[in-house]
Amino acid sequence: MADLALAAAAAPGPRRSLKLTWNANAICTVGVPVAATQGIFARHNLDVELINFGGSTDQLLEAIATGKADAGVGMALRWLKPLEQGFDVKITAAIHGGCMRLFALPGSGIHTLAQFRGKTLGASDMAAPDKNFFSIIAARQGLDPEKDLTWRQFPADLLAEALKRGEIQGFALGDPLASLIRDRDGLLEVANNLDGEYAQRSCCILGVRGSLIRQDRAAARAITAALLEAQHWVHERPDAAAEIFAPYAKAPVPALAAMLRSHTHNHHPTGSALRFELAAYIEELKLVRVMRPNTDPLRLSERIFADVLSGAPA
Repeated sequence: MADLALAAAAAPGPRRSLKLTWNANAICTVGVPVAATQGIFARHNLDVELINFGGSTDQLLEAIATGKADAGVGMALRWLKPLEQGFDVKITAAIHGGCMRLFALPGSGIHTLAQFRGKTLGASDMAAPDKNFFSIIAARQGLDPEKDLTWRQFPADLLAEALKRGEIQGFALGDPLASLIRDRDGLLEVANNLDGEYAQRSCCILGVRGSLIRQDRAAARAITAALLEAQHWVHERPDAAAEIFAPYAKAPVPALAAMLRSHTHNHHPTGSALRFELAAYIEELKLVRVMRPNTDPLRLSERIFADVLSGAPA
């Protein structure tokens, strides 16, 4: 969507006060503090309170659905299963892609995901989006993610130690910690979600309270457009965006800027393109038995999606 169109999506009338949940430790969400500090929310006639949410995904989606928050940013591969259960939250835009990574030790002889057959992988939790993603890739390469791979859970900051001790032979993790650990420990990056078709697949999404869309579509459109404008800003100014995010990540600005350059902050589909990506993920999550086998990907993607940017102003 062009910048002029995004600017035109500002909510008319009185300034709206909204609450937006985000994970301040995840560089995926860098567009949130950018929108706040660069006046992008204000230009869309919004007064946005940021809520750093560290609870479970179910708790987060319930908070949005019940009006404790109006919108939130999260990972598609973590949100889709709970959304299958019927939370009144609609995905209005994707934010970016490219922040999930899979590592092994140099010299281990492991250079491809297929070479993890029969081995143990680590994850920060058993519903982590990076665990889901690399399980999907394994399934698409002919492995049975339940029989050919064993997953063990460790605290994210201890995954590298478990790898060095031989308790696991690889681990999956998201940025910023993934890239920081890779560079600190000289790990081999075996795979990521920046290859092949996934180079043009988003991983981070914006969800908006369903009742907000029904009652004040202009506000829902404005916060969606504001975050998309913030993603443009991040893509064009990764060094400045890294400086804005650095206090949350407690990491060097050059390292954060390098991560932002590697991510696809210029890829944030809406409309039918977003529905296609959601349906593709739903179908893939069925491969790894996360989604119910009888779930219709197209029907579910239509139910959990809302196009708030097209059409006449509400």
